[in-house]
Amino acid sequence: MLSSWPRASARGPDVRYSLPMSGQLVRALSAIVGRENVLDGVVDLQTYEYDAYGERSLPRAVVFLRSSAEVSAVVRLLGAEGVSFVARGYGTNVSGGSLALDGGVVLEMGRMNRILEIDISNRCVVVQPGVFTLDVSTALAPYGYYYAPDPASMRASSIGGNIAENAGGPHCFKYGVTTNHVLGLEVVLPDGEIVWLGGKNVDRPGLDLTGVFVGSEGTLGIVTAAILRILRSPETVKTMLAVFASLEDAGNVVSAIVAAGLVPATLEMMDGRTVKAVEDDLACGYPRDAGAVLLIELDGLSDGMDDAAEEIAAICRAQGALDVRVAQNEAEQAALWRGRQGSFASTTRLAPNYMSLDGAVPRTKLPELLRRVSDLAQEVGLEVYCTLHAGDGNVHPCFLYDGAEPGAKERAEEASMEVLRICAGLGGTVSGEHGIGVEKLEAMHFVFGENDLRVQGFIKDVFDPRGLCNPGKLLPSTEAADG
Repeated sequence: MLSSWPRASARGPDVRYSLPMSGQLVRALSAIVGRENVLDGVVDLQTYEYDAYGERSLPRAVVFLRSSAEVSAVVRLLGAEGVSFVARGYGTNVSGGSLALDGGVVLEMGRMNRILEIDISNRCVVVQPGVFTLDVSTALAPYGYYYAPDPASMRASSIGGNIAENAGGPHCFKYGVTTNHVLGLEVVLPDGEIVWLGGKNVDRPGLDLTGVFVGSEGTLGIVTAAILRILRSPETVKTMLAVFASLEDAGNVVSAIVAAGLVPATLEMMDGRTVKAVEDDLACGYPRDAGAVLLIELDGLSDGMDDAAEEIAAICRAQGALDVRVAQNEAEQAALWRGRQGSFASTTRLAPNYMSLDGAVPRTKLPELLRRVSDLAQEVGLEVYCTLHAGDGNVHPCFLYDGAEPGAKERAEEASMEVLRICAGLGGTVSGEHGIGVEKLEAMHFVFGENDLRVQGFIKDVFDPRGLCNPGKLLPSTEAADG
């Protein structure tokens, strides 16, 4: 019998601890994956004590895995010892979802990075969770296909993390988020059992457990393979840039385009501060004096594309656009997208610390939300930089601050929570794609009542009755009062 560790409750560990890994447990893990694939030294563990959210929690060990069988065996072992665990890919999560709380063990999935099958006849691809998101489309390109979900981190984020967070991206306006492109999953349940959910057939009988797992933030089990829907590459792509004097003007255009019955592939927005930061950093050709820009991309058949582009340009001008440009070649398209995809890095380099959000509101509420975010930033004395997946109302305000300044972090945290409260009050929600993790636990009360959260807790309890699978994430305590 291995040494006894504190057990976890259904909602999370009863006892917070940071005990060292016992030699006996290290040997047991090493027998499964090899000693070289188990890290337990403090210096090694510090590499895995944080993700892109910024808070820190030192894991008890890190285990590198290469197969579903290894994942199953390790989960069974940890379950026998009552040791919590969390699956982790490349640590791009910005809500603390891949932190190992309470001395849990990190299950490192990055080496499970193979594309297992490209099935053009059934328009799907089977991949392991450690495959970079962009690499799926790269592998499909010679066949004339691609994978639609495209989070801004697609060069660094993995499919497993995208599934855990139900990631979106610029193309989610037209094509939907990750859940719309996942046909099936191989999952290791918290007791170590390996099951398949869904499959290559679109309409399968039984409960939609695939849908339950996508977006569950790794709290119900560990994805070890995924069947993804793929799409035919568009015949033509046209990229446009509309320039506005203010964020509100740009926000009004988004609703006007949708109301006209037009469905661009993307409707991406950046405020003037962000535009200037991007130009200073990347020199992509954006107008430095813009109050806001709207990046619009159309895709589809060549026939009618020019007419659609002109109709959108006319709507932009009618709504006060100062200029509307159309990229004339692939190089200009790439430059515009390099700026949008690099906007986060261009902004966050300007201050020692930042806090970035991903609240969402109905499109018609975007102008009001943006105005209130700007007013809030002035009230708390912080600079805010805004980028948006404007087509689906998903806004990313980024508050910059210096953590060495007394009270600055607290002001950023309070402002961020207030933004989420505003989103909820406008009929929106507290996360468009980043997930809840540990960052937004209390914000869940802004959009869910106690009974709503209790029902979600029932599902967690069914799959993970001992609360060992990524505890302390996604669901807050149902004892807290409504926000």
